[in-house]
Amino acid sequence: MLRIACTAIYPNLTDACEAAMLAVLAARVQRIPKQGCISIESSGAHWPCLLPQHGPGKKHERPIVLADWQRPILENHPGDFLRGLFHSDGCRVANRVTVRGRAYVYPRYMFVNESADIMRLCQWGLDLLAIDWRMNRRNSLSVARRGAVAALDRHVGPKS
Repeated sequence: MLRIACTAIYPNLTDACEAAMLAVLAARVQRIPKQGCISIESSGAHWPCLLPQHGPGKKHERPIVLADWQRPILENHPGDFLRGLFHSDGCRVANRVTVRGRAYVYPRYMFVNESADIMRLCQWGLDLLAIDWRMNRRNSLSVARRGAVAALDRHVGPKS
């Protein structure tokens, strides 16, 4: 069973999740409403073949490594990969700073994940697209330069 919990406040992401499952392997997808979210579910014996990173325990306590066949796919579609990462564990915010008494507001992407392996994969995807990023904490990455935010906007787009 592949089960993905989607927050109810972004119905387009829920639709995209269902469409992706149907396009890849699922013959049927169910939507199970839960408090504050919708669970998108599909049964299939081959989901573990497509998602070999799945395993017991918390993802930040076990290795998350791409299978040999996955790497060229992500190299050819890094924007799609980053969209999935930022839509699941990231956000685009209006960053507010004050410098010498003057207030500035600018868009910024943040990606937060406890898994060092997933963080490295996010960094790799950004590097493939030549998008500037920096770590602002051990588990938090920031994309804040104007050109980098614009480039990521072209690939990630809004959660809606």
